[in-house]
Amino acid sequence: MKKLLAFGGIIIALFAAIAFVTSYEQNEAAKGNPYHKNELHPATIAQLDDPNYRNIILPAELKQQLADGKTLTVYFYSPTCPHCQRTTPIVVPLAKELGTDLKLFNLLEFEDGWDAYHIEATPTIVHYENGKEIKRIEGYHDEQTFRNWFSSLHSEK
Repeated sequence: MKKLLAFGGIIIALFAAIAFVTSYEQNEAAKGNPYHKNELHPATIAQLDDPNYRNIILPAELKQQLADGKTLTVYFYSPTCPHCQRTTPIVVPLAKELGTDLKLFNLLEFEDGWDAYHIEATPTIVHYENGKEIKRIEGYHDEQTFRNWFSSLHSEK
């Protein structure tokens, strides 16, 4: 019985050590991140080095820019969304090519954004002018559809 208890204690200690090391590694990976959070979802951590996920906008910044009546285009996405994973490599370079400063809002990290910006599905791109929503596109589309959508933003000005 004593051997069984000792063996059980060792197993519990090993699991605790593994949990600690995993948590420590995730916290280290998240240090200095653009989200200004100590703990990030593993899917977000996996995207930190991807150049397509550099132009992040934080909730307070988005709220302030809209309150100030700014014109901006925001890509609402989730790192765990398979449609977003297919969409991001299309829309980020395309927006840059067409001269749109596309801001990225991570709904996995900032879940309040779902309700605050009336997001029903990801990916969703919303264009605001003078702080008001003017146009949106939801879901995965081919490159030409996104090209037409971004181009229409510039033609409406």
